[in-house]
Amino acid sequence: MMRVLEFIVALAIVAVVGIVVGVVMPGSGHVERSLVVGKDMRQVYDVLSNFRRYPDYSVQRSYDRNIAYTFSGKAYGAGSELSWSSADDKVGKGKLTIASVEPQFDKVDSTAKSAKIVWNLDNDWRGQDKHFTLDLDRQGSRGQLTKITWSYDVAYGFNLIDRYSNLYIHGDPDTFIQFSLNNLQNVLAQVPNIDYTKLIPYIEQTQPTPMLLVSTSIERKGGLDALNEATDKAVSQIQDAAKKLGVTVVGPRTLFTTNYGDQTYTFDVGLPISAASLTVAGKSEELTAPKAPDLTAAGSETPAADATAPGSRDRFGRLVIDNNVRAVLAYGGAALKGEWNGTAAGVPQTRDMLKAYAQAHGYKFDEVVNRFYDILAKPEVKQGDNVTSYARFDVYLPLSDAPAATPEQEAGLKPPSLDDSNPAPASTAAAPAK
Repeated sequence: MMRVLEFIVALAIVAVVGIVVGVVMPGSGHVERSLVVGKDMRQVYDVLSNFRRYPDYSVQRSYDRNIAYTFSGKAYGAGSELSWSSADDKVGKGKLTIASVEPQFDKVDSTAKSAKIVWNLDNDWRGQDKHFTLDLDRQGSRGQLTKITWSYDVAYGFNLIDRYSNLYIHGDPDTFIQFSLNNLQNVLAQVPNIDYTKLIPYIEQTQPTPMLLVSTSIERKGGLDALNEATDKAVSQIQDAAKKLGVTVVGPRTLFTTNYGDQTYTFDVGLPISAASLTVAGKSEELTAPKAPDLTAAGSETPAADATAPGSRDRFGRLVIDNNVRAVLAYGGAALKGEWNGTAAGVPQTRDMLKAYAQAHGYKFDEVVNRFYDILAKPEVKQGDNVTSYARFDVYLPLSDAPAATPEQEAGLKPPSLDDSNPAPASTAAAPAK
């Protein structure tokens, strides 16, 4: 009997000690990890202010390759939501919601020194008011570095079991942050290191458009003169082909970039036409969208020979009109659009900005099949040798997966107009000093 009483007393003492220890243990938990990356703060901010890149850097993917992610709520900023579901108990089910972002995206420019993003967390980790905080601080002599501090906070209240779970905060929460932060660095390294803060891009739903194309290339050292000469020659070939086909050109020229190399620029010159059905070599043909190229001949490992006979289809599925001219159903679907006012020399930089912007925001694209293209929306105007009105180029990056609008679009921000960037006419310039 005495042994039973001693056992009961011992249990009571253990219980009392456990309760006392639980009461004196902290009612909240905190863990954080930091990393400095060689990226502008705006790019880091954009990656973390929406969840479209989250599956690429979250450690969850390494636990379960078959994890299912679901996006909901807003596409960007406060109100964005991400849910996940996994058969792996280590991952389980859960949800992240962006609770706040400070400052707003259009205030994160080269002068901004810091930013903060808060994600609310709903999963099976113990505690309440669980959230991640991502603090960004601009560093470096030229502000070219960003320090990311990723922290996790949780409240336990008076739940003693939850308070004891604080002993394990350096388990799953800490591991989640550390590995995800390392993966985030790899994701950021893939984004071109270019400043796009002055770009006001829109997502536009483009319509399939019948078009005649001519492929060409120039040596980049030839500059704008070589570009204009090659473009004019291709336009002349297309116009001649259009007359023979009995169709009319119905819009401005488009350049589709194939490869903007260090030495050579390879591209297609295109003009939209009035018909999507053409009669070639005595046969009516419907134009179709381009496809991924056939790299090998059927049944072999040798490169596929491109078709050149009029009426045939080349390896991109484009209709051969003659040796130089092809016909295709261009555009169609969502595209990220940026505007450039100036000479054609500024178009490549606009393409780079669009690509960096798309990668930071998690928009998916395929440059092989759906290439960058730019449309000469308004030609340059001159008076003698003086430029009185810059040209406007609409630059497009076709997208395969993106929300309906960019943050700039939702906020109603507008690209700069030609009036904002044009030089003053020579007649209005101040007279030279005598």
